[in-house]
Amino acid sequence: MTNLSMLRNDLVALLLLLPAAIHWADEPKEIPLWPNGAPGSEGKAAAELVEQGTNGERRLSSIHNPSITAYLPAKERATGTAVIVIPGGGHRVLAIDHEGHNVARWLSEQGIAGFVLKYRLARETNSTYNVEVHALADTQRAIRAVRSRAREWGIDPARVGVMGFSAGGELAALACLRFDNGIGRADDAVDRQNSKPSFQALIYPGNSRKIEPTSESPPAFLACAYNDRPDISEGLAEVYLRFKRAGVPAELHIYGSGGHGFGVRASNRKPVGSWLVRFEEWLGDSGFLRKP
Repeated sequence: MTNLSMLRNDLVALLLLLPAAIHWADEPKEIPLWPNGAPGSEGKAAAELVEQGTNGERRLSSIHNPSITAYLPAKERATGTAVIVIPGGGHRVLAIDHEGHNVARWLSEQGIAGFVLKYRLARETNSTYNVEVHALADTQRAIRAVRSRAREWGIDPARVGVMGFSAGGELAALACLRFDNGIGRADDAVDRQNSKPSFQALIYPGNSRKIEPTSESPPAFLACAYNDRPDISEGLAEVYLRFKRAGVPAELHIYGSGGHGFGVRASNRKPVGSWLVRFEEWLGDSGFLRKP
């Protein structure tokens, strides 16, 4: 690892070591994906639930109003690139901090706009939602929403990608397989936007062995740990080869340790803790960080 990379990792750690309450107070306001209510959530008024673990990280559930939270870079640093950050949690909760806000905050410091997606959960108790219907719709809507405000936010619509963790990785992969060019005559201007991600980052994605890229799939950055579950650590290696056979550019990182759910944490000083720096390098090498 270069001295520059080590310095940047230390800066990430210092940023994340700030008290959680300070971060929460500084979080930008959520932007509802459907201001008048999400299709399929009609009549659902249950309050959102927030649990805080002993490490200070929050887990969310009972989500009926999907949203994005925008972390926009300073104008002088903006690259014009945007990433929809999709936390995991087994479709039962959202690990909203170490797989959401921590990631988007770091990206914005590098000039990359980060948007934390809060999506509906298909596997929490008594849920009426479906992964491939409601959660996928939330993901697609987030991509369209960012493109609809690209000029306002200083974003190049051709450089809007997705990054998903675990269950969020499953959604990111689905969004990269099921997309359209927008609904041309839709009354809602957001629905007229293209829903295809420009690139994808799949970080220990769920259902790895079911990911079947095609020649139309966007370029991919893949990362996991050797000691993750076999369906992920071995499955992601298989997925890399599928990208290769499909002729889609892909980069794979399998770290020696880190387990499942390493995300972005100040306490993670292992090599796996530098994966986000590797992702930024991949974006640059792939041509996604040109100034707008």
